[in-house]
Amino acid sequence: MEFGGRYRIAAPRSTVWAALNDPAMLKAAIPGCSHIAWSGPDRLDLEITVNLGMVKPVFKGELMLSDVSPAESYTLSGRGKGGIMGLAEGAADITLADDEEATLLAFTAHGGASGQIMKLGKAIVGNSAQKIIDGFFERFATAMGAEIAPLGPDRP
Repeated sequence: MEFGGRYRIAAPRSTVWAALNDPAMLKAAIPGCSHIAWSGPDRLDLEITVNLGMVKPVFKGELMLSDVSPAESYTLSGRGKGGIMGLAEGAADITLADDEEATLLAFTAHGGASGQIMKLGKAIVGNSAQKIIDGFFERFATAMGAEIAPLGPDRP
């Protein structure tokens, strides 16, 4: 499954970068997140409850940052186990660019799952993943106190 998006955030790039790396900000922004904390210089431990409709598994795992270019870009990859539901994993490339006094954030992500999760069907899993992404950016902007506007793929 692949996802992506572009957003204009009404805040300076350094502020957006700091928020993307602040566990308290991320916990407020990630739907279902009950725990997130740095466990190393490029690693975060994470616990999240995912609403898959009929079931709500709790995934425990970690997020790793790589290819970090401060205040410009990084790759965020993660993997979590949801007990008997199986394993979910994914990665996202995130880039930030100045847009006058605002920031353009773009991401491309891909992910997958195994075990009982896939028995629910790709449509349910895909819809849940997109809801998590949409919810993240709405809550991220709220937590930052900044306005955010989604940009279509063809808009600069």
